Amino acid sequence: MINIPRGTQDILPAETKKWQFIESRLEYLMTLYNYQEIRTPIFESTDLFARGVGDSTDVVQKEMYNFKDKGDRDLTLRPEGTAAVARSYIEQKMHGDPNQPVKLYYIGPMFRYERKQKGRYRQFTQFGVEAIGSEDPSVDAEILAMVMHIYESFGLKNLKLVINSIGDIDSRQAYNEALVEHFEPVIGDFCSDCQTRLHSNPMRILDCKVDRDKPAIQTAPRITDYLNEESLAYYNRVKSLLNELDIRYEEDPNLVRGLDYYTHTAFELMIDDPSYDGAITTLCGGGRYNGLLQLLDGPNQTGIGFALSIERLLMALEQEGIELVDTEPLDLFIVTMGDQADHFAVKLLNQLRKSNISADKDYLKRKIKAQMKQADRLSAKYTIVLGDQELENNTVDIKNMESGNTETIELNNIVEFFKNKE
Repeated sequence: MINIPRGTQDILPAETKKWQFIESRLEYLMTLYNYQEIRTPIFESTDLFARGVGDSTDVVQKEMYNFKDKGDRDLTLRPEGTAAVARSYIEQKMHGDPNQPVKLYYIGPMFRYERKQKGRYRQFTQFGVEAIGSEDPSVDAEILAMVMHIYESFGLKNLKLVINSIGDIDSRQAYNEALVEHFEPVIGDFCSDCQTRLHSNPMRILDCKVDRDKPAIQTAPRITDYLNEESLAYYNRVKSLLNELDIRYEEDPNLVRGLDYYTHTAFELMIDDPSYDGAITTLCGGGRYNGLLQLLDGPNQTGIGFALSIERLLMALEQEGIELVDTEPLDLFIVTMGDQADHFAVKLLNQLRKSNISADKDYLKRKIKAQMKQADRLSAKYTIVLGDQELENNTVDIKNMESGNTETIELNNIVEFFKNKE
């Protein structure tokens, strides 16, 4: 027997209804904020992620699915969405669009070779948003308001928004120098990844899952102490706007996010519930990226965005006991007796479905009792039993499965019967 690849999952029909509901809700919310969908390839040039995500990140160093095609080109299954959107923004010359910023969203599968655990898969579905073309704190506030709106619209309550500023390039350089000076005397006590990153990307040490409890992490310099005047003013404006919007947040000076292209605002949304039964409490994360497009040989444009995992959203909803959708009941189930009735039912089903009436029939030539059980399992609102006599008389008894009441109607009036029920 061939088994499913490790770190992936089959989403069966009972669950796909939940996925469809979530996707539909997200698409509706995006219309409220005037964001348009973009669809990029599932695989891209490996260099896109090496440059856009950063050589020193775990994503690039350890987690990407890389392969060569028949033309000996280095390709990668996309591990995240922002770099691909930025590539498309540059290649399709979206900076020339008169409507700026360009507001985009995407949804689709991403791939990372990670250790399998609850809520984390090697193929996962990510929904993301990018607003490119404006360096305005009000766009940051809009994105953060959107994040809260999304999760609250599903009924989630135990949420904590955590924010920080990573500052501009000058602020980051000053802060990186302070981190190197702080960690250098004790770096031998840290993991090999942290030792490698000390001089290439010291901020990533603060985000290390192996060494996060070490005293040197707790006493490390704070980025907010190294923000220059411009960066501090930007950060204060974002916080002021959040206060005006009555969006509660907490500040965490050690929040640096895992990708290299972030500047200024960085944030995460977390489950704030000690009883949460999940190894991963972060639901969503993102931030502003000033310089990403230039790294990819694009224009000097800035953007901000976030990404969320549909799998983690479903876990949070399950944890809080929030039911998304009930099974959609079938309008009519046709119970058939004999070949002639079965043949007629095929044509009747086609007519019903073209009239937007959901209907089905038995395909296994089962007895009437078994067919009625099938109607119950499908939560059919109505059933009819169709045999030679019904065909000869051109009438049928239609049964309301909830009340048990029956009504005799002509066969050619079945569609009209359901239209009158609307």
